[in-house]
Amino acid sequence: MKPLRILQSRIIPLPNNDVDTDQIIPARYLKVTDKAGLAEGLFYEWRYAPDGKPRPDFAFNQPVYQGAQILAAGDNFGCGSSREHAPWALTAWGLRAVVSTSFADIFCSNAMKNGLLPVVVDQQTQQKLLKLAVSDPQAEVTINLEVQTLSFPDGLAVSFPIDPFSKLCLLDGVDQMGYLLKHAAQITAFEQSRGAS
Repeated sequence: MKPLRILQSRIIPLPNNDVDTDQIIPARYLKVTDKAGLAEGLFYEWRYAPDGKPRPDFAFNQPVYQGAQILAAGDNFGCGSSREHAPWALTAWGLRAVVSTSFADIFCSNAMKNGLLPVVVDQQTQQKLLKLAVSDPQAEVTINLEVQTLSFPDGLAVSFPIDPFSKLCLLDGVDQMGYLLKHAAQITAFEQSRGAS
C-alpha cells in the first residue's frame, strides 16, 4: 500500500446520497479475491447503459475527470453490505480519498485498511467541493493527512477527523498486519523474554 501524506488532485463529483456498496461494485464482481479487474466494475450500472455503451453524462466516463484521485460524494457514502471489494474497486480506479458528510462505519474501516482515506466534512464544505468540481474540473484541492486538512484553491482549509491508529497506518502505507510486522523484532524479543521467566 502506498503511503498517503499530502494528496493534491482534481475532483470527481458524485453528488448522489446513500451510495451503497452494491452501486459501487455490483455483486457479480465479488467472486474475485484480489483487486485485478475491479476498476472495470466500479459504478458499472451507472457508467454503462444496458447495451454496454458508456453513459457520457456520468462523471467517471468524462475525459476531464480521468486521473483525478479525489471523489466528492453525497451524504452517507458506502452504506449497505460490508463488502471490502468496494474500496478495492475505488482504489483500483486510482482514487486515494473520498470526501462526504458521512460514511457507513464498515465502509470507512475497510477503506482505511486499503489505503483509501474517507474525509468527513460539513455540508457547506461538501457543496463547495462539488460545485468546484463541476465549475472548474481542472481545479485541484489538497488533502494533508499529517495535519488533517482539506484545502481549496482560494486558501480555505477545513479540518477533518481520523482516528490516530488509522492515520498512522495510512501515513506509513501499511494495513494492520503490516503495522504488526514492522514490530516483529520487538514482538519476538517480548515473547522470548516471557519464555525465559
